Order: sequence, then structure tokens, then C-alpha cells
Amino acid sequence: MKCFVYKSIRKADSYIYIYEKDNFECIPEKLIQLFGKPEFTLEFELTKDRKLALADANQVMQNLDEQGYYLQMPPKNNLPI
Repeated sequence: MKCFVYKSIRKADSYIYIYEKDNFECIPEKLIQLFGKPEFTLEFELTKDRKLALADANQVMQNLDEQGYYLQMPPKNNLPI
């Protein structure tokens, strides 16, 4: 399946994955307000075997099926204090 990735202009290293290019109807308005205007970044073929840098392809596919989008946030820094 085709997957389209958009980066946030407000939240560094935050991305939204969707099935249909430029169709943000499935994304809650509150999330769009926090995310800012999505900026197109990448289009690729998403399969269950696809290796993604910071996400699990199966989880992405599940979120796309269940809610229509996948939100990728930056990894948390788990350094000891």
C-alpha cells in the first residue's frame, strides 16, 4: 500500500503517515492544531516487512487501518538524571 508522510512545522521530528496524499480528514482537528500545517516529506510502499527508522511497520499499518493515520513522535531521551 502507498503511504504518505508529512512532517510537522511546529513539532521537531514529528510525522504523520496517511494512506491518501493530502487527505487529512481522518486526523482530529486538535491534532492538526498542535501539529501545524503538515508538510509533505515522503511517499513509499508500506508492507509488513518494510524496515522503518523509528516505527514498526505493523504498528503503522494497524494505526492506518484503525484510525486512518499514524503519528510518529520523536524518541524520548532516556538519559539518567
